[in-house]
Amino acid sequence: MKQNLWWAGGYNLISVPLAAGVLAPVGFVLPMSVGAILMSASTVVVALNAQLLRRLVLTPAHSAARFTNTTTQQ
Repeated sequence: MKQNLWWAGGYNLISVPLAAGVLAPVGFVLPMSVGAILMSASTVVVALNAQLLRRLVLTPAHSAARFTNTTTQQ
């Protein structure tokens, strides 16, 4: 979930102002096709992260077992 939040935040901070034409005065205009590709890529990344979250087991017993296994191996 944090990955999705960071991805969405980064996308919004970079791509949305570019698509709005913030750099147009210096001669850089983001074509609509590139904006569409970036939006599609963002959707794919969020969907893939959601699929990865489905594999995560969040039961307390499983989490405790993972924690005790990693501390005994160190």
